[in-house]
Amino acid sequence: MVDIVFIRIEELREHEEIRPHYLEELKNEILSDGILKMPIAVDRETYIILDGHHRLHALKKIGCNKIPVILVDYQSPEIKVIPWREGERITKEIIMETALAGKRMQPKTSKHMIMIEGELKHISCIETIINVPLDELR
Repeated sequence: MVDIVFIRIEELREHEEIRPHYLEELKNEILSDGILKMPIAVDRETYIILDGHHRLHALKKIGCNKIPVILVDYQSPEIKVIPWREGERITKEIIMETALAGKRMQPKTSKHMIMIEGELKHISCIETIINVPLDELR
């Protein structure tokens, strides 16, 4: 169902801003560990990031050129998107338009979910631990 591949960072398309304070914490944790523990989730057709904007930015700050990604079919009915904040509206179409136009929404606008065995779970549940040394990402 999922493939893990290494993609050049500049090929990825973002749709959300990041939270600077959390980015700094994550960057320091990754540097301290010397590894990236988990890949990010990306649409296989457009390379739009579904989960992992902060990991991407942390690796950029560290000086990495590649990032491990899980490629998924964003058009699959098993992948859903819901807003993090009540009362907001978000759709796959809005995310795709935003990312493909090179724009960004505020942090934590979209929550990507995936249907697994009849249960809707956060997409991060498919991001298995891989523990890739930072040297392999430079």
